Amino acid sequence: MPGLGTRESPPYISDVGMPLQPPVDIAQQVAHSVHLAKSGIAGLVLMGSTGEAIHMSRYERVELISGVRQGLDEAGYHEYPIMAGVLVNSVDETLEWLRDSAEAGAQWGLVLAPGYFGAAASQDNLVEWFTMVAENSPLPILIYNYPGVTNNLVVAVETYVKLASHPNIVGCKMSHGNVSHHVQVSLHPTIDHKSFRVYSGFGQQLGPIVMFNAAGVIDGLAAIFPKTIVQLFNLAAQRPADEKAQEEVRRLQWKVSSAEEFIVKNGILGIREAIFKVLGMGHLDGGRLPLKGSLPPGVWEQWSDALGQMVDQENSL
Repeated sequence: MPGLGTRESPPYISDVGMPLQPPVDIAQQVAHSVHLAKSGIAGLVLMGSTGEAIHMSRYERVELISGVRQGLDEAGYHEYPIMAGVLVNSVDETLEWLRDSAEAGAQWGLVLAPGYFGAAASQDNLVEWFTMVAENSPLPILIYNYPGVTNNLVVAVETYVKLASHPNIVGCKMSHGNVSHHVQVSLHPTIDHKSFRVYSGFGQQLGPIVMFNAAGVIDGLAAIFPKTIVQLFNLAAQRPADEKAQEEVRRLQWKVSSAEEFIVKNGILGIREAIFKVLGMGHLDGGRLPLKGSLPPGVWEQWSDALGQMVDQENSL
């Protein structure tokens, strides 16, 4: 891969000559990515929060993005969109991640709001921070607001409105439960909604927010049941919205929202286990510390009804 000689070479080795952590399984990531593309998912976010990018080295992140890009190309998905997560706080390191991602083949950067100090980051300073990143980024960026990993930092609606006018800021992802923020930004009269699109991180919000002009969701459940999520999106985005389509939206949204509770309660470990048990990809010993391993005994069985309905729905499509 071009340029990799300037980065540290993997893996980190212990004093006894053994790798400290297992290697990233790029082949499985490629297989999963191709499966999602074939199932109708419109694009991928790699190295986001669920992808555990923050637990990986610079070399590993670039190698993974490059490997998936190559795998998608070989499968015939030459123009398939890749958005790269950027999960650090300093402007300089954020731009380093963005340059690496661009070189590796990503087309956009999903840039986490710098929330190490939480609400101590003023909204004016967030505008200045994202503007500085956008003006120096080789990739168009989206604002990523995930209060759960940024000490409850919430990007205000007014901040989105100010940043939406920047030509290199093309959207946002809100991973929180405030549907009002999604709707206000998706419908704000001063935002050009052709050039600035709103995404949620929660599939349980898909139908409601798409009805009000949001672009869709970037959601963990779609990694397990992609056809169902695509079907729900397509029906919710249908215009004009007829009653028969809306009836199906309500039916699918209930199933999706019920299954999303599994994701809410079990997070990355739950997503990883579901991909293994439903799709047969990966294994249950993977993950990086401190998120290594599988769910406790009996947890998967507790969700057999909600997840079983999703399996049946997926197989029907």
